[in-house]
Amino acid sequence: MPGTCVIGLQWGDEAKGKLVDLLTGKFDIVVRYQGGANAGHTVVVGDQTYKLHHIPSGILNPNVSNIIASGVVLNPPTVLEEIHGLASRGIDVSKNLKISDRAHVVMPWHMAEDRALNDVIVDGEKIGTTLRGIGPCYRDKVGRNNAVRVGDMIRDDFRARIDRIVAAKQPYLSSLACESTLDAGEIYREYKAYADELQPFVIDTTAMLLDAVEEDKALLYEGAQGALLDIDHGTFPFVTSSNSSGVGVSAGAGVPGRWVNEVIGVVKSYTTRVGGGPFPTEQDNEIGQTIRDLGNEYGTTTGRPRRCGWFDAVAVRYTARLSGVSGLSVMMLDVLSQLPEIKVCTSYELHGERITHFPSHSEDLRLVKPNYETIPGWMTDVTEMREYSQLPDGAKRYLDQISAWVERPVEIVSVGPDREQTIFVP
Repeated sequence: MPGTCVIGLQWGDEAKGKLVDLLTGKFDIVVRYQGGANAGHTVVVGDQTYKLHHIPSGILNPNVSNIIASGVVLNPPTVLEEIHGLASRGIDVSKNLKISDRAHVVMPWHMAEDRALNDVIVDGEKIGTTLRGIGPCYRDKVGRNNAVRVGDMIRDDFRARIDRIVAAKQPYLSSLACESTLDAGEIYREYKAYADELQPFVIDTTAMLLDAVEEDKALLYEGAQGALLDIDHGTFPFVTSSNSSGVGVSAGAGVPGRWVNEVIGVVKSYTTRVGGGPFPTEQDNEIGQTIRDLGNEYGTTTGRPRRCGWFDAVAVRYTARLSGVSGLSVMMLDVLSQLPEIKVCTSYELHGERITHFPSHSEDLRLVKPNYETIPGWMTDVTEMREYSQLPDGAKRYLDQISAWVERPVEIVSVGPDREQTIFVP
């Protein structure tokens, strides 16, 4: 059976959650494999809106297993809040949600570190963080000594581990002028209660997923954030703390790449970004505000207004290649339907030279001048259209151009937030 991965190809917020929800019925298992509560995925079904941060977007289908895999950093109160919120709306996840015992846990000291370091300026800008302790948790994961995994929370030596780490962390936090005081006993009692509630969900998901692929089950892998935020291949240092491009699937899920044979790259019909960092096609003007208002571009996790700009084909071609994308899903096409003309960046100018590659250094990306092609808008409401043939000729031309620039076929088009507002391209 096929293994399919859904990857965001921009700076996140590409509406991946909607696509995963839409595709879930074709799969046996949906796997969230990296990131943490800094990722917000929104699923709209009729008049119901579900905002998920940890739990995979396939959870609304009771016949599909949903896995939070080992590459995720888990904030226990957040995932429990999601579980309780779903239960209050009649969605019981007790049988179709599993959490990896290898997933690392976001602890109170991580959030304290995040707050203390949030004002640090890098290359003239703040990196930008959701203040949810994600980066510090990944840092401790790599450092190993002060890490806590989900499986550690249900072992007999959990209290001793908390005592040791608090003793190491308190002087460090004090050196950061952090006012947070860590109480080891209080932290243990709080997180032991979380562990007791989460324990029925906790298993070795790596073994489960390896068994699943060998049993020919179909797996859908749900990426978080976007490929331009990849810690190794994104716009460093203005990135997230995990491999959010397609190269992170195997490491985060524990399933070799040979089992992933289809990668769907998700893009908005324009571009957005949250936080600091270079953004060549940003429109910090009336056009940008218009796109923000039409697309309701405010963060699912933070509520912050997103920076908005034109579609960057140079960046998306790079991330499509990086992630091994086989086809594109273009989301929020309806947002552009009210614009008389649309621009797309098809190349950059750097130091007087035209380039079509994506620079590896953020300072070079900050210096590029985007070269645009202007396309007439179609000025037609597309939200009620369900067949590709119904789309205005201008919208079809725009999709054809995206396909040509990125060198990947457009296979899916979203014309609104609801799962029904989706067109599959023949």
